[in-house]
Amino acid sequence: MSARFSGRVVVVTGASAGIGLACAHRFAAEGARVVMVARGEAALAAAAAAVGGGAVAHVADVADPVAQAALVARAVELGGLDVLVNNAGFHPRGALADQTADDLGRAVDVNLRAPITLTRLALPVMRAAGRGAIVNVASLAGRVPLPNAATYSATKFGLRAFSLALADELVGTGVTVSVVSPGPVDTGFIMDDLDHVPDIVLSQPMSTADEVAAEVVACAADGAPERALPRVSAALTTLGYVLPPLRRALRPLLERQGRRNKRRYRERGDGGGGSRA
Repeated sequence: MSARFSGRVVVVTGASAGIGLACAHRFAAEGARVVMVARGEAALAAAAAAVGGGAVAHVADVADPVAQAALVARAVELGGLDVLVNNAGFHPRGALADQTADDLGRAVDVNLRAPITLTRLALPVMRAAGRGAIVNVASLAGRVPLPNAATYSATKFGLRAFSLALADELVGTGVTVSVVSPGPVDTGFIMDDLDHVPDIVLSQPMSTADEVAAEVVACAADGAPERALPRVSAALTTLGYVLPPLRRALRPLLERQGRRNKRRYRERGDGGGGSRA
C-alpha cells in the first residue's frame, strides 16, 4: 500500500467500530497518525490498539462543542489537522411518531450539526497550512427520501448539501470537501438492528466497511466532491429522486427483495442496537 498520508494527522469520528475503524486502519496503513474518536472508552482503546501505528484514542462526544474544540486542539498538538473524517452517526429507526424528542434531537446533533461545527473549527487550521481534506460520511438515504427513517434521511440530505456547497466555497484554498454516500453496510449499525431496518434498504447490495473506507481515503487523497456506492444503488437513488412516480412504482418490488434478503441475513445470525457515535 502507498504512503500518501505519511506524517499527516487524520481525525476520524465514530472510530471504535464499523466504517470509522476501517478508515483508521486504512489511513494508518498509509502512514498517517490517526486520532480515533468515539464515546465508549473501552471499545475505543481496543480499536486503537488494533490499528496500532501510533493511533491515538480520544474519548469525546462529537455533539459537544467543548469536546469539539478539545479534539481540534489535540490534533494540533500532534502536528496539525490534515484530514477530518466526519463519520459518527446516530439512527433512531422507525416511524417518526414512535421517536422521542431526545432521540430526534440527538440524530440531528450527531449527523448534521456536529459535522458542520467541527468542520468550522478545523478549517482555520487547514487554511493556515494551505492544505487539508474534509470527508463527510453520508448515506444513499441522503440522495432519496427513506420512509421510517425520515429524520436520518433529512440529516444525510443536509450533510450532502453542506458538503457540496462547502466544496465550491473552498475552491482555490487548498482545502477539499467530499461526501461519501454508501448504501447498506455490513456493520453493527445495520446488522445489530436488523428487524427495524426498512425492507427497501436491504434490497440493495451490501458493502463492507472496508469498501466504504477505501472511498473515504480516495476522497481525502484526490478531493473528489462525491463518491457513492454501490454504483448500481447510487444510480437507482438518483433516478428515484428525479422521478418520484417511478420510485413509488418500484417500491413494492424492492421491498419484496429486501424481505428476502432480511430473511437470509437472519439465518446468518444477525439481528438487535444502532449508533456509531
